[in-house]
Order: sequence, then structure tokens, then C-alpha cells
Amino acid sequence: MTETATRKRARGGGGAARRAERTAVRIECAKFIERNIPVFEVLTEEALEIIEYNAETLLEEVGVNFPENPKALERWREVGADVQGERVRLPRGLARELCKTAPSSYTQHARNPERNVEIGGKGLVLAPVYGPPFVRDLEGGRRYATMEDFRNFVKLGYMSKWLHHSGGTVCEPTDVPVNKRHLDMLMAHMTLSDKPYMGSVTEPSRARDSVEMSEILFGKDFVQNNAVMTSLININSPMTFDDVMMGALEVYAEAGQGCIISPFIVGGAMAPVSVAGTLTQVLAEVLVGIAYSQLIRKGAPVIFGTFVSSIDMNSGAPTFGTPEASLILYGAGQLARRLNLPYRSGGSLCGSKLPDAQAAYETANTLNAALLGGVNFMLHSCGWLEGGLVSSYEKFVMDADQLGILHRIAEGVKFDENAQAMDAIREVGPGGHYLGCAHTQANFKDAFWRTNVLDYKPFETWDEEGARDTQTLASLKVKKMLSDYQQPALDPAINEALAAYVAEKKASMPDAFT
Repeated sequence: MTETATRKRARGGGGAARRAERTAVRIECAKFIERNIPVFEVLTEEALEIIEYNAETLLEEVGVNFPENPKALERWREVGADVQGERVRLPRGLARELCKTAPSSYTQHARNPERNVEIGGKGLVLAPVYGPPFVRDLEGGRRYATMEDFRNFVKLGYMSKWLHHSGGTVCEPTDVPVNKRHLDMLMAHMTLSDKPYMGSVTEPSRARDSVEMSEILFGKDFVQNNAVMTSLININSPMTFDDVMMGALEVYAEAGQGCIISPFIVGGAMAPVSVAGTLTQVLAEVLVGIAYSQLIRKGAPVIFGTFVSSIDMNSGAPTFGTPEASLILYGAGQLARRLNLPYRSGGSLCGSKLPDAQAAYETANTLNAALLGGVNFMLHSCGWLEGGLVSSYEKFVMDADQLGILHRIAEGVKFDENAQAMDAIREVGPGGHYLGCAHTQANFKDAFWRTNVLDYKPFETWDEEGARDTQTLASLKVKKMLSDYQQPALDPAINEALAAYVAEKKASMPDAFT
């Protein structure tokens, strides 16, 4: 073989190797975000003190309701609260004092220890959409969610590099009985992904099932001493703590599992129209919820939650990505940090019916606010559509791709010798270009964040390939991710034990669809 042929073969082999590297299936998971940038604060010290004072006044004078929960009322009575009927009024400072035993951060363990996440401090954990009864994709349109959809979203979450958490009710599978679907959903999270997950909160017995299934997956002793779930406890704003959610909180707190204590607020409907008034109510509600978790078990891990949208005063529909919602997000983050607690807010929130420009604008507004506002746990970080009624396949992968930008911004600006690039500037000099210089060659692979969904090709190439818009590209990405999916290994004995538990539980009760 000639020297020229040898060189050609070597080059060809190198090209083939590079093509193989680009096309090989790689399941990557970035570590949870650790911010190297400052948070953005909008409230002055005076404003914070006013809100804190007013929240304590609300708890002392107005109080909160704990309906149909005599055990909770008795717990409050025992610590000095004024309990009249279902109304609980707290002496000034009581809730804040009780909150002091809640940890400032905690580890949520995954079945793959490499996927463990730290919730609190400068960390940001990203979890997918939660709760929609409908799904949408480019080909099937809008429809009720099924268990197959649920499993698909868990797979997409597992395959998404920038997602750290498998989430919870990524969609509500309506083809499975209400009283049994939580078992199938948990089974999907536990077996189709090895990322952390959330438990069921729709009934206290389902929370207990979540704990028991987790004990099978991790071992009973491990669950007794470690948080393996972080679950969502919504407050029925304004100022009402219903027995279902509080019952689930009681189960999880007693078991030492993490809970997000989160008011669910549409400004103008469930809270005042003003930012300061809403923040006052949010703080009052969160103080009570977290304090109650500590009455169940001191040191139980909890997150200061805030979910806030405004309302369109013409239609009554919730709106997202608005400046008022961002201001509340920033302010609530300051209040959470003053309590030394992890903070939940944000997400890919939008009111759009399609993954279009409206969805992108509103989502970007909230994602960026969450990063800058110091959020530690972001639910709904990808896939949310139509005010939370729809889990969108295309928007899931579009959002999940954009989460990589949050990782990059959070890194901040490096100033080591390589980042200063003085050798490159000297090498190129006036009038040159940097494409071939040594510094570029050494750094080009990871110098810039790169999308896996959006199109940056020249017009002619884009046009020849069908002039595909972003939703079309995202649809193709969904199909590829699902076809490339590889299930993470799980001990067969554990898998069998989980399946047996689910089968036994299902057999113990008749189907119920309400």
C-alpha cells in the first residue's frame, strides 16, 4: 500500500470513528446545577420586614383552616395555638420558631447513587412537568393521557441530559383506575429510570404505598434514615390546609421523606392582586405548612414552595410568564433564604395551547427568573403547556434542551489562564481570525453550549431538508429518544418484589374512577 493510500485510509478511519461517536447512543445526565452566580433580589430589608410582620399578623388575627382533621387541630392546641372549630390562630412567632428544626438542605437519594441530588444552598434541581390530565403531540393532537404516555414521559426524562429528577405525575393516566394508577406510576419511575422521583399525594394511603414501595427498592432501613422522595403538598389557598394533602404530609414527614409545602395561587383569585399582598399570604401559608411538618417529626426535610400565576381579568384564565409572577418569585426566594430553607418555584410555565412563540416567551421568562431567583427545586421545568392542562411531547424535549442554558449561565465566568486566552490573542494578532489557532483547537468542543433540537443550518440546507419548524424537529427528536431508550438495570429480585406488591395492592380493592 502506498504512503498516500495509507494516509487516506487513516483519514477515512478517523472520520468513520468520529461519525460513529456522533451517532452512538449515549445516555448522559448532568449533575444538578451549582450556582456560581449571585441571586437577584428585589425586596429591600424594610420591605422584607413589613411582609414578615404582616404574615405573622395574619396568622395571629385571621388564622388558617384545618378542615376535617381533628388530629391536626389537637397538635396545634398542644403547642399553644388558639383553636376555634377548624380555625387555627397562631401566636406571633410560634410558626417561625417551629420552622427552625427544618434542615437548610438535604440529599434526595436515587437508586443510582450517581443521580443523587442536593436540595438547598446554591443548588438547582430540575424536574419535569407535573399533573396534566391531557397530552399533546404533533401527530395525535390533544387527548387524554394514558399509562403508555406516562411511561413515555418517564423514558424521555431519563434520556434528557439536563434533567436531574424523574418527577412525579408527569401526566395523569386516565385509562387506569384512580385508586390504582399511583402504583403503576411509581413502578414506572422506579424501573424505567434511575433518577430521583416523587411519591403520591392524592390520598394518605397512597403516600403510605409510596413509602412501602420505596422500602422495597432501597431497603427499609435505608428509607428510615434517608430521603428517597420529594413530594408536592399543595396548600388550598387562601389559608386552607385540606385533610387529603395534610394526610399525605403526615405520612411523608413521619417517614422522614421530603415535601414541598407550596401555596397554589392565581393572583386576583386566591390571593390579592398586589405583589406585596400575595407575598404576605404566601409566607403565612408556608410558615404554617412547614411548622406542621415539624410537629410531625422534627428535622423532616421540607421545601419552601411558591407557585404563582396572575389572572386575565377579562377571561378569568391564569396567565404565565408575567412580570408580576417573576417579582413574586424573586421576593419569595428572599423570604425562603431568610428562613434558611430550600426554595421551590418556576418551571416551563405558559398559557399557550401549542409549543409556539407564546409558549417560548412565557417559558423563557420563568426559567430565567427561577435561575436568578435562587430556586433550589424547579418542578415543571419541561413539558408544561396550556396552563398545566397538557403535557406536550414536543415541548418536553424543547424545554429539556433549553435547560442546558441554565447550566451554562450558572457556571458563571471563568478567569483561569486558559479562559483569559492571552496566548490566542497574541497568536492571531490584528486582522487575523481565531478558527485555526491553538486555543480554539484545544477548546472548541466544549467552548459553547450547543442545542440538540434547534436548527442553525444555512437557509439552503434547511430548505432542502423540508423547511422544518421547531415543533417538527422536536417531534423527530421525541421519536429518536424513545427508539434509543435503554432501560437502566435493576436487580431482578427487587423488580419482582415491586411487581408483586403492585399486583397484591390492585387485587385488594375494586376499581374506582372517581
